[in-house]
Amino acid sequence: MRTTIKHISLIIIGLAFGAAATVAFSQASEKSAMSPLPLEQLRLLAQVFGQIKQEYVQPGDDEKLLTSAIKGMVSSLDPHSSYLDKEEFKELQEQTRGRFAGLGIEISQEDALVKIISPIEDTPAFHAGLRPGDLIIRVDDKPVRGMTLNQTVKRMRGVPGSKVTLTIFRKKEERTFPVSITRAEIRVQSVKSKMLEPDIAYIRITSFQERTVPDLAKKLHALAKESPNLKGLVLDLRNNGGGILQSAVGVTAAFVPRNTIVVTTNGQMEDAKQRYKANFDNYRLSANQEDPLRDENPIFKTVPMVVLVNAYSASASEIVAGALQDSNRALIMGKTTFGKGSVQTVRQLSADTALRLTTAYYYTPSGRSIQSTGIKPDVPVDQNPKGDLDDVLVTREIDYQNHLRNTQTHDEQKEMDVRETQRLEEMQRLEEENEKKTPEQRKKEREEKLPDLGSMEDFMLQQAVHQLKGEPVQRTKSRLEANTALSQ
Repeated sequence: MRTTIKHISLIIIGLAFGAAATVAFSQASEKSAMSPLPLEQLRLLAQVFGQIKQEYVQPGDDEKLLTSAIKGMVSSLDPHSSYLDKEEFKELQEQTRGRFAGLGIEISQEDALVKIISPIEDTPAFHAGLRPGDLIIRVDDKPVRGMTLNQTVKRMRGVPGSKVTLTIFRKKEERTFPVSITRAEIRVQSVKSKMLEPDIAYIRITSFQERTVPDLAKKLHALAKESPNLKGLVLDLRNNGGGILQSAVGVTAAFVPRNTIVVTTNGQMEDAKQRYKANFDNYRLSANQEDPLRDENPIFKTVPMVVLVNAYSASASEIVAGALQDSNRALIMGKTTFGKGSVQTVRQLSADTALRLTTAYYYTPSGRSIQSTGIKPDVPVDQNPKGDLDDVLVTREIDYQNHLRNTQTHDEQKEMDVRETQRLEEMQRLEEENEKKTPEQRKKEREEKLPDLGSMEDFMLQQAVHQLKGEPVQRTKSRLEANTALSQ
């Protein structure tokens, strides 16, 4: 890998800025390969600016108007490109370190509302009972419709200890309700582990942060010490919306032979054409001067392994899952992932502003682009033993109106149309079944809560253990997921 890329902090981040985005920090290049600018459109821009200045009902601030024009231009490209002002750039840098002030939710925008991709474990949002798929329709007394995503984020941010009230619409329960949450400094514990049985280990990665690989190395050492004859491992990436790219490479490196290809990227610029392998040079971060995995027990390179994913596993999670799947190192179980397969580069424009721009697609080791398609599980399994009825309501990358097209798909629009038809048919079927139920049955289903991920009642985790023990696995009841699996 070229020296230039080693000194760029490559990250994948989704916290409070939308569905996880792969990002690289670097200084803006002074060189320009721009073609001549369209003078007619520049004149039009200047004319509109002048008309606003002269005729708008209230005096306009020049800097604010031009900043808004820049933001609109960038955000129109795709869901993951954006201009970061001083406050937004500072927040982005804080989030890469796994410490920031707020509620602890990963969000995106959907139909002018704010959708929760995932509450981060052990945060105020998580303890308040917010769930993936919940829609935020008001922040305190202000409706989010009409706000940009960043404006909504600013309203939710605040001094630790202060409170904010979110009005939530939960599609599955067809109800709207307020939730009061106390803001706090968020410190993300990205790696958790335990023994499920005497010879089966469990590792959950909630996000990919600066400390993820060193923390994983410690957990692996402790697990090997506790169970020297380990016979199975479950790696849980559910609800993991992203994190640092080097951490994703390092996590993969813990389970595959050295120098195995983890992910490749390709874009217009030369620096966007990269190949990341399972070695320390490719997952080194400034905080880690020595390889955290140098003394790793070799058992973790060969122990049978199941990786759990769902629709809220995005970017870094998909990189890890795709690499382990392509190398035949692990069995992927769960639901099709989010499908975010593009790279964003954060170019610092000034001391406190930056441009986050989509600069490349990334590909799994076999050369697959998962953009808008996601990682398909080898064994599709539901989170709920009765089936996941809200599958038809799940939004993935492909559902964003301005998502990047998958360049390997010959007719993506046809696939989108088929998927939407299947969703509508499944929704109609579920509505017909729901009409046959008594009010008491419907109320009971609405109030039923899924167990915590990683708990003894976690049905998908139970199926992973069955798989490792060679026991029967209950596959998905979802027609959407089953159709996806059959089309592979």
